[in-house]
Amino acid sequence: MNKFNIIAISAAIAFAFSNGAMAAQSMTKVEYQSAKDKIAANYKSAKARCDSLTANAKDVCMAEAKGKENVAMAELEAHSNPSEKARHDVNIAKAEAAYAVAKEKCDVKTGNDKTACVKEAQAKEARAKANAGKPAPEKSAAASPKKESAGVYFDDSVITAKVKAAVLDEPSLKSAEINVETSKGRVQLSGFVRSRADINKAVEVAKRVEGVKVVKNDMILKGTQ
Repeated sequence: MNKFNIIAISAAIAFAFSNGAMAAQSMTKVEYQSAKDKIAANYKSAKARCDSLTANAKDVCMAEAKGKENVAMAELEAHSNPSEKARHDVNIAKAEAAYAVAKEKCDVKTGNDKTACVKEAQAKEARAKANAGKPAPEKSAAASPKKESAGVYFDDSVITAKVKAAVLDEPSLKSAEINVETSKGRVQLSGFVRSRADINKAVEVAKRVEGVKVVKNDMILKGTQ
């Protein structure tokens, strides 16, 4: 199938899911279920259109269809039960959908080009999630984010996303395999790196992220494990 048809299919998918989600404003339970069924039907139809494609074009189309379904469902929830968390979930769904499509598009590349493409997709997802932040927890929630000076709150998941984005944005760490975990503002870095300089740089980058209290290094030099 030519490029024009692929674009046309993608546009049709976007239109269908958008209509399905927006119809959910001020709805009854029956209307909610109807909108939910419509989203499912739209996804099934979009998936059928993707079946006419082959190879990477089909994979990209499927990722787009699934991503749009997920976003539409998140938007449905946000329209049905408006809240800060629901709006946040929409932004997260959009970030994950964009990453899924970008990752599939990377499959046409090979070697270092593919690795760099995936890294860039991961960096964009991390930045999008970091920008989405996280809504303040309900008053009844057992856990609460830590509070810094001037009344600024930092949630561990937000710190993790920001550290990941900062690490992926550092040119000297592009080929590193660094994992990030955060607990009460204390960041743990693990995974494999090429040199001691990479370890020092990763720790330095993490420490610069707002909200980070302590950085623990559990990274391992490649070839020494």
